[in-house]
Amino acid sequence: MTRIRFGYKASAEQFSPADLLQFAVAAERAGFDSVFTSDHLQPWRHHGGHAPAALPWLGALAASTSAVHIGTSVLTPTLRYHPAVIAQAFATLGLLAPGRVILGLGTGESMNEAPLGRAWPSGRERLDRLREAVELIRALWERERVTFEGEYYRTDRATVYDRPEVPVPIYLAASGPRATRSAGELGDGFITTSGKGAGLYTGTLLPALAEGAAAAGRSAADLDLMMEVKVSFDPDLSHAREATRYWGALALSPEEKTGVSDPVEMERLADALPTERTVTRWIVSNDPEHLAEQIWSYVDMGFTHLVFHDPDPDQHRFLDAFGSRVLPLLHARAGR
Repeated sequence: MTRIRFGYKASAEQFSPADLLQFAVAAERAGFDSVFTSDHLQPWRHHGGHAPAALPWLGALAASTSAVHIGTSVLTPTLRYHPAVIAQAFATLGLLAPGRVILGLGTGESMNEAPLGRAWPSGRERLDRLREAVELIRALWERERVTFEGEYYRTDRATVYDRPEVPVPIYLAASGPRATRSAGELGDGFITTSGKGAGLYTGTLLPALAEGAAAAGRSAADLDLMMEVKVSFDPDLSHAREATRYWGALALSPEEKTGVSDPVEMERLADALPTERTVTRWIVSNDPEHLAEQIWSYVDMGFTHLVFHDPDPDQHRFLDAFGSRVLPLLHARAGR
């Protein structure tokens, strides 16, 4: 039987580096299997937003924990970073926390790239850049003096001198069929986010993942299928509902937020939404049994690694409540 893992999303857009580290350490103590963080240059809110750099923060997390898997969900290795820089950084992390590091990659969003004066590429180009970046990262982990001449990236006799014997696994994030096929073909794992309707996952994404895996001569069952599950759990249901307002941007449609690269404007758009709309991307509950049942629907779809993102500004309150009342139910369902 496939082991089902349960992780904690350390929300870098919402909390300072030191607070985020405290929450992540508390998550390990509470019984979570993994901690993943996003990598943003800018958050989705200007007032009260945060954006700690993922690479130094993960180093601190590696030194502060001993058992949880740690990684990015997700980092973009194609614009702000050269792929070789990411290859070096994650090889180092892999040596500092052997067997615990995961490199989660995605095609990115304009919020983090356009402020540096870069033109925001088309979706097709961003995916092509990501595929080439993965190829280069793996080459640098497998060989020495790598000369690489791609369409977007080049190296000249480059070597990553410190790297683990077993390369860090690469998970690829996707929300559409083309990128999901690439994840099936190239990734060691697949990352997507919850709350978009079961039909998208079972009818579009998982078939595309299987198609990509088959093209690489393997099965989707060979990958770790990770779902970022948006939950807002609290014994006080009104508190759980109100907490979702910080993340109103998640409820904006692609048409409403495409091309928005200014946190001030994203915050304005999000704050204009009523609570009835901000709750739509979250499983909002004050009932542990009900929440566990809703969460398990993603396991029934085939996902093997559920990472929980809760919007509560008091993350210790969430970790205490979820860790004591919901996580044991999930562990029992998973036969642990």
